[in-house]
Amino acid sequence: MKYIVNLVWGFILGHVAFYIGSALEGNSYDFIGASILGIFISVIVFLIASLFPDSKVKHS
Repeated sequence: MKYIVNLVWGFILGHVAFYIGSALEGNSYDFIGASILGIFISVIVFLIASLFPDSKVKHS
């Protein structure tokens, strides 16, 4: 479930970042490029998260 949520948020935030970058540069918005950026961001987050071990802390 966490991977699906990560993909959705990566997709949305990738589109937002691409839209803002396109507006600042005066270029047109490209849905395909924004989708690729969103998926790329999600994959990078997956890879970074896999580098850290899961911590199992016992609370008394």
